[in-house]
Amino acid sequence: MRVIRKYANRRLYDTQQSRYVTLEDLRHLILEEEPFRVEDAKSGEDLTRTILLSIIIEQEQGEGESEVFSNDLLAQLIRVYDMTSPLPLSRYLEQGTRLMLSQQKRMQNQWKQAVRNSPIEVMRELAEENMHFWKNTFNKTDQDAIEQDAPDSQDESPDEAESSGKTKSSDKNDKTPG
Repeated sequence: MRVIRKYANRRLYDTQQSRYVTLEDLRHLILEEEPFRVEDAKSGEDLTRTILLSIIIEQEQGEGESEVFSNDLLAQLIRVYDMTSPLPLSRYLEQGTRLMLSQQKRMQNQWKQAVRNSPIEVMRELAEENMHFWKNTFNKTDQDAIEQDAPDSQDESPDEAESSGKTKSSDKNDKTPG
């Protein structure tokens, strides 16, 4: 696991790459599913959760329509913290988010397949499969007919032909009058 150290000056140092990193760099690590741990440089305290929350805040404040946490949702989350018996919200959100991400990946893969396989491409592939099937079918039928018409000696190996008393040389070259 990659270790990131946070110094008093609020700078983050990647010990694996020996360089300072930004929250954006850490966001990319998350997107690449690279595990890391952020720790305080002096005490060694785990600050990963705080840094992850900072990344979320940065994304929420960024430009565009990437807002995930509406004011109403944030207010509801604060109310959950104030409950006498808090709901197992963390586990529920983790599982729900995991499910949503896996479904999104599956949909993206299906979309890529659909784009790659335009209707014309799908029809072309089906036509090729059909042609391959029919060629194999006709070739097999022709081969079966040839094998049925051929003398039995062609099916035998040279050793089998000798043991049965038939040899190719005697069949073809023994045309001497007797």
